[in-house]
Amino acid sequence: MRAPTDLTVLSDFFDRYGAALTTGDVTAVAGCYALPGMVVADSYSFTFTSPAAVALSFLGAAPGYREQRIVAANAQFLDVRQLSEALIMVEVEWEYLDSEGQALSGERFHYLLRTDTSGPRITTVVATH
Repeated sequence: MRAPTDLTVLSDFFDRYGAALTTGDVTAVAGCYALPGMVVADSYSFTFTSPAAVALSFLGAAPGYREQRIVAANAQFLDVRQLSEALIMVEVEWEYLDSEGQALSGERFHYLLRTDTSGPRITTVVATH
């Protein structure tokens, strides 16, 4: 299956992912990942090989969003590169919206996505903020 260079497909995927993150729906977050998956940042890295491991790794994110009153996360695409038939690298800056509709500073990530019969899924996240 060919990687989705269509921005509509990518927008739909990241809309679902952002909604899952901000509502604390860790089952939906886990459904956005190909397995095994990896997250890499300056001070840590971790991998997961099951949906349960993905869900556990994101349990702590929802309280942080609630504390900041974040109700939505919108992905702004900075770069989209097709790497192979099934792989695509997407650089995203997240714009967060609080409960009053105010935009908050977001974070920047690179996502390596793999497309399968279910659509795009995240294989690797690199935090670049």
